[in-house]
Amino acid sequence: MRVLGVDPGLTRCGVGVVEGVAGRPLTMLGVGVVRTPADAELSRRLLFVEEGIEQWLDEHRPEFVAVERVFSQHNVRTVMGTAQASAVAMLCAARRGIPVALHTPSEVKAAVTGTGRAGKEQVGAMVTRLLRLAAPPKPADAADALALAICHIWRAPAQNRLQQAVARHTVNATKGRTA
Repeated sequence: MRVLGVDPGLTRCGVGVVEGVAGRPLTMLGVGVVRTPADAELSRRLLFVEEGIEQWLDEHRPEFVAVERVFSQHNVRTVMGTAQASAVAMLCAARRGIPVALHTPSEVKAAVTGTGRAGKEQVGAMVTRLLRLAAPPKPADAADALALAICHIWRAPAQNRLQQAVARHTVNATKGRTA
């Protein structure tokens, strides 16, 4: 499974591609940050994010895109920019027919470090260890994107089984039977 992880942001949008399957060593295929000038108009910044993500999709051809689920923050301006960058990433994937999964920050931290309250340094250290890298990816947005991809690879099999079970139950319930 090849996954593009996206840590959305308007100034720095972390991107990272990881390949592998749950239970086996994973391989990092690329990591980076799509940057936009803080003084540019919002529409131009979103266009820069779109162009950057499209380049990553062209180069790495992921099977899935994992995006950090936007959560409420005290700073409305920050959360709006994050949500807009997140929507751009989802749109780019949808345009190509690539499935998108959303993962919460605490879900990603728990998957990678074992605790949903891990700090940026812990996430970076575990990403470095899990992908057998010489040093933690910089900036933290890049490490977070890799953590998103790792989380999806590890959690997707269980999530897919759950979704299939729910779908079977729904089909059986509409036929008047229970699963």
